[in-house]
Amino acid sequence: MNEAPLIDLAGVGRTYLAGGAPLTVLQGITLTIRAGEFVAIMGASGSGKSTLMNIIGCLDKPSVGVYRVRGVDVASLDGDALAALRRDTFGFIFQRYNLMSDLSALENAEVPAVYRGMPQMVRRDRAGGLLRDLGLGDRLKHYPSELSGGQQQRVSIARALMNGGPVILADEPTGALDSKGGREVLEILEALHGRGHTVILVTHDSNIAAFAHRVVRITDGRVSSDEQQPGKTASPAAPPEVAGAPATRDLAVLGESVKMALYSLLNNRMRTALTMLGIVIGVASVVALMAIGNGAKQDVLDRIQAMGTDLLTIERGPPNVRASGAIVTSFLPEDLPAIADVPGVAMVDPETELSSLLRYGNHDLTVTAVGTAESFPAVHDWAVAEGSFFTADHVKRYAQVVAIGKTIARNLFDPGTSPVGAYVLIGNAPFLIIAVMAAKGSTPRGDDLDNSVWLPYTTAGARIFGQRFFRHVIVRVAPGADMNVVEDGLHALLIKRHRIEDFNIRNMADTIATANETQNTLTYLLAAIAVISLVVGGIGVMNIMLVSVTERTREIGIRMAIGARGFDVLFQFLTEAVMVCFIGGLAGVAVGVGSGFAMSSLAGWRVTFTPAPILIAFFCAFLTGIVFGYLPARKAARLDPIEALARE
Repeated sequence: MNEAPLIDLAGVGRTYLAGGAPLTVLQGITLTIRAGEFVAIMGASGSGKSTLMNIIGCLDKPSVGVYRVRGVDVASLDGDALAALRRDTFGFIFQRYNLMSDLSALENAEVPAVYRGMPQMVRRDRAGGLLRDLGLGDRLKHYPSELSGGQQQRVSIARALMNGGPVILADEPTGALDSKGGREVLEILEALHGRGHTVILVTHDSNIAAFAHRVVRITDGRVSSDEQQPGKTASPAAPPEVAGAPATRDLAVLGESVKMALYSLLNNRMRTALTMLGIVIGVASVVALMAIGNGAKQDVLDRIQAMGTDLLTIERGPPNVRASGAIVTSFLPEDLPAIADVPGVAMVDPETELSSLLRYGNHDLTVTAVGTAESFPAVHDWAVAEGSFFTADHVKRYAQVVAIGKTIARNLFDPGTSPVGAYVLIGNAPFLIIAVMAAKGSTPRGDDLDNSVWLPYTTAGARIFGQRFFRHVIVRVAPGADMNVVEDGLHALLIKRHRIEDFNIRNMADTIATANETQNTLTYLLAAIAVISLVVGGIGVMNIMLVSVTERTREIGIRMAIGARGFDVLFQFLTEAVMVCFIGGLAGVAVGVGSGFAMSSLAGWRVTFTPAPILIAFFCAFLTGIVFGYLPARKAARLDPIEALARE
């Protein structure tokens, strides 16, 4: 049984659309090439010989007819199988060399082995060995711009041999060389044929075709002659096999993608910096604004918690009735012992506040006068800075004593002078200052807690407020007691005593939860605004990547010609987009953290950095690279190899 020919074309034709009209370049091509042959395809310019070469090399597909490689119909192969055929069977030598300008001679030569999955050290040694055999041992690190035309073509030959493909396709390999360089290239092709490679050479020069042992002439898209050169025979040898490692292919492609992404970023520094700027601003905004939002939230919660998290506040007026507390008399001193006896209640503190005028000497201050009990400091965890708070005895005997806040002490008394022992007028009644309270700060609404005075509720009711009832009662729950159970007990007690629900009970834990939810909403709103910057930055990445694909179309065609799959090309450009966003994300995190600390230092804002927002912002930047880089990468992966190679 005869072995199937290496290359077999039967009735192959190729028609293009030119200006909307069909243009037939090849028609009825029937050609068989066996392993070990050296075939020259000759023809004038425009005869279709280069199109035939592209079909043989699986860069193009016939419009009609059948093309088989080792008996396999090429039309039945998908994109990955065609890429594998180009990678493992064919080695391309182009007229214009088609070397990648960003890569050295050694790196250009080893690219096909990347897509074969050859380990890095193995492919580096093989590429170096091939270049040394071709007389370029001292040019391994030189870039194409630093090599002569003949040297560049030798690099192209080394690249064609890298994967040990049995077929060498040379399209006018001497067309851009002088006579000496052309002669050297032809001698190399002869040597490769002698080692068992099947060489297919496209030329219009009969002197070059004379090196082949078989000449196929193409005229007007048809085979006009197919002649055996006298004294020329096919090579009986077979080219040596080159081992591949498909299992490591994806790892090799990843390394190549990262390397090419870095080359591209470094070679276009200004464009890269401007592209990253949107990502940096977006990530920095998310990090900084989330830190500011978290800081504001924590500040509010700290102020609320400073009032006590185990407190229940019983307000006058029925629940969900606005302003009802102003017209309902709910709590009297007689209620206090009963409230204190509810299981789980540790302390009870009645309170009534009223804005009052305080006088000391020639100074007047508008302050908040609070009528309360001796339990106030313990209930609110409010320390006394100087002197002693009034006692139950003071309350019982309507004593005209008062404790003042830090703001009042600072405004009325000279530094170093103790207010304790001084008399002030509240309304028209004199009061002896017996204590100065520690600084407490402001409420979440911005009210200054230290601009207050505290006096026995009995005295306040009789001398200032003119009323016995309290505006609200603060209950401190005993440690370990269930807040909800205590709240239910107070509710039942007051319903029983008052016979109507003329009060409402607020749980401080609920207040904290509500404040937390409100601040979270504001923080998320800030983050959402910042994420818009990331989206804008992502659009910038997509635009730049589309420009990059356009600029590097020829490089894409070269990579496809030497065996890159569509996925490999997609992965390379996607890696580049992700790397832009990765580096931009890192820079954005640094800028965001720095901006947060700067705002804290300059404006006095509280900022709280937590790992979650930083990780989320960085992940969003990474995701931005994938989402906005996919479309340009997909466009690159779908390019036609022939059209890409023809692009200048």
